[in-house]
Amino acid sequence: MNERPAETTKRPSRRLFAMIALAIVAGIGAGLAGVYGIGGFQRNAGDQACRPAVNLAQKIAPLATGEVAAVNVAKTPLRLPDLTFLDGTGQKVALDQWRGRTVLLNLWATWCVPCRKEMPALDALEQRLGGPDFQVVAVNIDTRNLDKPKAWLKEIGVENLAYYADPNAKVFQDLKEVGRAFGMPTTVLVNPAGCEIGSIAGPAEWASDDAIKLINAVLAKK
Repeated sequence: MNERPAETTKRPSRRLFAMIALAIVAGIGAGLAGVYGIGGFQRNAGDQACRPAVNLAQKIAPLATGEVAAVNVAKTPLRLPDLTFLDGTGQKVALDQWRGRTVLLNLWATWCVPCRKEMPALDALEQRLGGPDFQVVAVNIDTRNLDKPKAWLKEIGVENLAYYADPNAKVFQDLKEVGRAFGMPTTVLVNPAGCEIGSIAGPAEWASDDAIKLINAVLAKK
């Protein structure tokens, strides 16, 4: 006589357990999205207007070798977020200002040991290829002692790069949300429409013949 009521009391417990399990899974998913920026990535990924950038990336992939072997060419369309930072006079600028021009966007900091070697190479690349079709946009993300970065650049002999800074490091966070920033330095090659062509986590010898060939191929120069 007691078996049937006991059986009915078990059923709600099983349903409750299933609901709790689903809630836990959903919570974990939401947490991962927050930590790894999955939500932001989904908003920017898959933009078919960026398909030409992916096609170009695949075309130049064989040139990602030697000194620029660590460059990861784009495999899926990705439009960069609306990145804003400050110019040398403290005025707010946006990456959109360079629409119509290929950009090598680099994030650096004075405390970044590899940056000390990479910045002169970026400076040399800008001197050699910078112009109406291409520009190196190097953004400092130091959050303390804001006078130090300019003195640091002068100390290591950087003369051709325009000075840009983001003392809140928001640019880094925005790129992290779309899976393109993990540490210093961070570099993203951006097409004239604001779409990713390739990216690299860590330094590269941007003044090398390998880098020049890669950038010239992007610009369709021989």
